Amino acid sequence: MITINEQSSVRLSFHKNIYIDPFHLEEELHDADIIFITHSHYDHFSLEDIEKCRNKNTVIVSVGDTYGKLSQIFDSSHIILVKPEEEFNVLGIPVKTTPAYNLDKQYHLKEYEWVGYILIIEDQTYYFMGDTDSLDFMKEIHPDYLFIPIGGKFTMTMEEAVILVNEMKPKVVIPIHYGTIIGEPSLGSDFSKRIDSNIDCRLLLRFSK
Repeated sequence: MITINEQSSVRLSFHKNIYIDPFHLEEELHDADIIFITHSHYDHFSLEDIEKCRNKNTVIVSVGDTYGKLSQIFDSSHIILVKPEEEFNVLGIPVKTTPAYNLDKQYHLKEYEWVGYILIIEDQTYYFMGDTDSLDFMKEIHPDYLFIPIGGKFTMTMEEAVILVNEMKPKVVIPIHYGTIIGEPSLGSDFSKRIDSNIDCRLLLRFSK
């Protein structure tokens, strides 16, 4: 089961409960087996929301510049620090990290070594791109589920996302990172009308009230 909260906040519930960039969570479920953080901006790395979903057994996978804050609330044995282009397993789930950065903007620099995540769960591939522009290597990835930012300014624009998705050809695409901080809520509908008809587009994002 896939639940999309606000911005880039995703919850996957299968044999494990997995959170990616938890943000503005409405419930305190404390059910996370694994939390993945793509980078340290407040709308992706929210200690308040991490506290709402974590428990004493939760493993958190994150980037290096979050360690200082994470080490205050997690035992070091439950923290996995990552950089782009690494492969490993977390609680039996294969994970690959990908680069996530801007090409001509200063918000997400390549040297920060922030990431996207590719997870394999029950023989399905889930690609969470993080905050990024459209990068050439992405065209060679063909996931079952793609979570792509479309809001522009801090990430690729909706128009750039359409071109990339049509090249990547995922089975399912879920646009994120719009409608709350940047990008009108209507971007999702515009995006869904412009991608190839054989790609299943699901508009699941929740917006601030």
